[in-house]
Amino acid sequence: MKTKLAYADDHFHDECGVFGVFGHPEAANLTYLGLYALQHRGQESAGIVASSGGDLNMHRAMGEVEEIFQPRVLAKLPGTSAIGHTRYSTAGDKGLLNAQPILVDCSKGKIAVAHNGNLTNAGEWRRKLEHRGSIFQANSDTEVIVHLIARSQARNFSGALGDALNQLEGAYSLLVLTPDELYAVRDPRGFRPLVLGRIPSTENGDAWLVASETCAFDLLNAQYVREIQPGEMLRISRSGLESIHFSPPKPHQYCIFEHVYFSRPDSIIFGRSVNESREMLGRLLAREHPVEADMIVPIPDSGVPAAIGFALESKIPFRMGLIRNHYIGRTFIEPSQAIRNFGVKLKLNPVRELIKGKRVVLVDDSIVRGTTSRKLVRMVREAGATEVHMRISCPPTISPCYYGVDTPTREELIASANSPEEIRKYLGADSLGYLSMAGLKQAVNDTKGDFCTSCYTGVYPTDLVQLEVREGAGAKKLAEEVTVQRES
Repeated sequence: MKTKLAYADDHFHDECGVFGVFGHPEAANLTYLGLYALQHRGQESAGIVASSGGDLNMHRAMGEVEEIFQPRVLAKLPGTSAIGHTRYSTAGDKGLLNAQPILVDCSKGKIAVAHNGNLTNAGEWRRKLEHRGSIFQANSDTEVIVHLIARSQARNFSGALGDALNQLEGAYSLLVLTPDELYAVRDPRGFRPLVLGRIPSTENGDAWLVASETCAFDLLNAQYVREIQPGEMLRISRSGLESIHFSPPKPHQYCIFEHVYFSRPDSIIFGRSVNESREMLGRLLAREHPVEADMIVPIPDSGVPAAIGFALESKIPFRMGLIRNHYIGRTFIEPSQAIRNFGVKLKLNPVRELIKGKRVVLVDDSIVRGTTSRKLVRMVREAGATEVHMRISCPPTISPCYYGVDTPTREELIASANSPEEIRKYLGADSLGYLSMAGLKQAVNDTKGDFCTSCYTGVYPTDLVQLEVREGAGAKKLAEEVTVQRES
């Protein structure tokens, strides 16, 4: 896992969003709109592969969905089925070579693959395959899947895909497109979400949609049908839907951070409303860490639903005391003279008239490195707040994620080596309260232990042996084999 500076120094990124269409005359256009709704899952690159029945055509580029897929580009992607991908890199370098979908012509014919998640044994498989003569174009783990499909001895494509997946460990929600079929696959533990939707009765009958989140269906007036089940391979063809279970069942490990931060609040993820979970996170946080204050202020946008829950439970007024600038490009010119808190001020600005002379509770979804939170506390104090209290709607993040979340190394996670009291002092806050693990599980109604919480516990549900590359001082790269504790 390569370490990168995450959004605003202090947030995680999910690897990506995937979207697929089968049986619609405007498949590429629908895929573009679906990716547009999933843009929050990755802003680095995007791609679409469309099938015209005999051939697969692809367009990929760096940048955001809206700028990449102009009408003239979409016009070159004809067909009634398509898959798309919007990426934020977790494994693999940034760059067009690692953009997805991946399109290959192999022994199984032309296939395109779009992948959300991280394979924990990809490095191991890559070394084995290279020794056997496989040639890799890029360094994302998705390419390993394609090589394993191509090498399978299975007679049909679904068998080859099942063969490949049964050799992999880790997280994958996959879309695989052939000239005449679309496959939607979810790993047996179900780490990442994947949902099925339908647009009734187009000229070819019903059109089927698959997406990382249900919010993509709302944009297209499509009906949400169900989740793709963990360990399910759904084959969509002109004959209809065929559900294949390619793996024996494994304990479920749904990523709890989808409900804390990643997914849009208007999505239903793992069968539950994200907004409902986040409001409950805030309500339980208010019960666990009550505070006397004049106003609850969210850190927008991701802190808003939890702050609403906190305000409702505590009966303290909710106020938008920080305003977010939504129009920041991916690059900007920073003044050479160090303007204090410039990067944070670019994104968030306090409403001084609201905050001055008040006791303020700042609510956010997480603290990663702590640098942004510290600047925000200082900014709110400078705006005249008499007290600044910090409330976080999840437990302390002590460990990196290996399943498709772009977390820093353990050393960079402030909670891995510091107590909440030490973090409070670093932030300069009057008090700091994290939601407990019990509160987190209650908020998402996890009564059966179906959620992965390894970023809060340091205990992982799969074997992890992979090459970790850390970028240290002087750009010196240190590569070492990392073996991480496995859950018993």
